Amino acid sequence: MPIFHGTNTTNHQYKSTDAPPSEFLASHKDDRINGSIEDTIAFIMKLIGSNTDLTTRRFRVFGEYEAVLFYYTNLVNHTNINVDILKALMYKPDHLSKKTIEKHQLKDILLNDTLYQSETKLENKAALLVDGIMRGGTVVAVEGIDEAFVIGTRTIESRSIDQPATEQVIRGPREGFVELLGTNISLIRYRLPSADLRIDSMEIGQRTKSKVAICYMDGITNPELVKDVNSRLSKIHIDGILDSGYLEQFIEDNHFSPFPQVQYTERPDKIVANLLEGRVAILVDGSPLALVVPTVFNQFYQTVEDYTERYLLMSAIRLARLVALMFSLIFPSLYVAIISFNPELIPTEFAVAVAGGRAGVPYPAIIEVLIIETSMEVLREATIRLPQQVGGALSIVGVLVIGQAAVAAGFASPITVVTIALTTIGSFATPAYNAALALRLLRFPLIIMAGLFGLYGIMIGLILIANHLLSLRSFGVPYLSPLVPGNFEGMKDLIIRGPLPWLKKRPHFLQTIDRTRFAEQQPQPSPSGREPELLKPLKTDDNGE
Repeated sequence: MPIFHGTNTTNHQYKSTDAPPSEFLASHKDDRINGSIEDTIAFIMKLIGSNTDLTTRRFRVFGEYEAVLFYYTNLVNHTNINVDILKALMYKPDHLSKKTIEKHQLKDILLNDTLYQSETKLENKAALLVDGIMRGGTVVAVEGIDEAFVIGTRTIESRSIDQPATEQVIRGPREGFVELLGTNISLIRYRLPSADLRIDSMEIGQRTKSKVAICYMDGITNPELVKDVNSRLSKIHIDGILDSGYLEQFIEDNHFSPFPQVQYTERPDKIVANLLEGRVAILVDGSPLALVVPTVFNQFYQTVEDYTERYLLMSAIRLARLVALMFSLIFPSLYVAIISFNPELIPTEFAVAVAGGRAGVPYPAIIEVLIIETSMEVLREATIRLPQQVGGALSIVGVLVIGQAAVAAGFASPITVVTIALTTIGSFATPAYNAALALRLLRFPLIIMAGLFGLYGIMIGLILIANHLLSLRSFGVPYLSPLVPGNFEGMKDLIIRGPLPWLKKRPHFLQTIDRTRFAEQQPQPSPSGREPELLKPLKTDDNGE
């Protein structure tokens, strides 16, 4: 007895095989249902019938036609199924209660007069029916109809929208992305209610079939950038995408660079700001972190608060972050180089104190710094992985007790402990965790270079890092833009943040279609303190008109 009819094969006879369900489904991806609910049940049970959370419910449409519905119990809204699907299909609509429904009219009446669900479509490919069930939909097959109804009934419990844990702000929105893609898209549309916002989607992952959304602004974003993003994503072939970090590693330009070439964030306002600049955002269903491309280095030491507070204050704080960034990179190596090769650079009084502190340490400065630096990294990792209640206590114990005990035992000098502590604090000042991690890793080769060659070694290391940064690109954009290649308009928001009225143009390196952020002329207050002409009240005559 034929079960399905397909485009390339006909009269497929169902046989129990040892092939995995996914391979069986792939071999029958073009097969279509033939109107027999028994054959449809046989195919679906072959694939997912062994799961205890799969519900198969037989019933009669309008009390006459045999039908069956399938859904996963824990993925659907049972009230919708009971009221809007089962009840609606089992009883005729009031305006058709006295009419006879012929078999050839049934499909059109069910779709247009009976079902109350807005997310309803007809499918005849068996593989798409299975995919609909796996995604939380409900499939209804009716005897004699060669198409089944796929109804959107997915309901997933998720955590509430809360303040982002990784990007804290004093002044700014308190909303963060969650794991559900639909919720994340709604947060973006809430902040950007523009007809120019475009959201494309695709599925990546042969087994997980993770839904990926590509967001950009039509009329602003360079179409070549959108095409490049879609091209790179479409070339990803992997079993599963469990987080946006998987995509980041596939689409970045240089896989061997310690520096991140893709920015991630869990803040909707940050995504909207980047979309308005002409970038592309990538969201993955199941991940609370969205990706932003292309990315340049200066984005990693900027925060949302840089633009919500006045520019003088935030420019000073941004400078402090830059100092902390350089501090965390070169301070330990600079200490090693001066102690080992150039002690004459230390003032005499301070040199005496340093020599006294190092008097009992049995090994060179480079070994001492590497041991303390490695211990600090281990302590930091342990603090992150432990439960929150224990992690805070461990960090205090590690810094105070272990550090003091190491100095008292002659294991390390006080100046070394202070140097590593200041370096660690400096790395915490870098807002982006992945950028701070790159600097933490680069500290170790710089320390070794300083221990071998002194200040010359540090300079060689910094030149190599600068060369590497100059060679990096993110989706064709130079990584050090707008510094190299130089662009005056972009430098207004590089080291310091200029006043918002100065930032009239979008970043030049993004090659956006619309370069202008806002109109050139804005109503300005009069120097005398009087209101602008546009805000003056209309003159009245003697009658008050």
